Amino acid sequence: MPALSTWLLDPRLADCRRLFLRDHEVHIDIGVHDFEKQGAQRVLINVDLFVPLALSTPRADELHEVVDYDFIRRVITERVARGHIHLQETLADDVLAAMLAHPRVRAARVSTAKPDVYPDCDAVGVEVFGLKDEHAADRMQP
Repeated sequence: MPALSTWLLDPRLADCRRLFLRDHEVHIDIGVHDFEKQGAQRVLINVDLFVPLALSTPRADELHEVVDYDFIRRVITERVARGHIHLQETLADDVLAAMLAHPRVRAARVSTAKPDVYPDCDAVGVEVFGLKDEHAADRMQP
């Protein structure tokens, strides 16, 4: 999988602004190993959204003119509230799908990290990236 900087060079994102949520800390029931099922684990979630400037440039300095950061946090909260998750891949894929379902979002990147699983590393995690097809981007309305 290419690094985020490679995705930024994709010409389909050239007319986008990037919104981000960094190291959003949640405590969730996640994992397949017995030691992970003892209680909630700390998970750090990062999200990048790529939104066309035409759909996210405020003219009246009003919140409804842009994608609200609360949308990102709400999606994460709703997914976590659904109950135990076995795999970080499932969590990341679910959050990514919800981000891409937003009509103004053209592309998204989601990563999750569990920083407390192993004592000999900072974290273990997963990252996914999704880009709507070009025809979907053409149909988007502000």
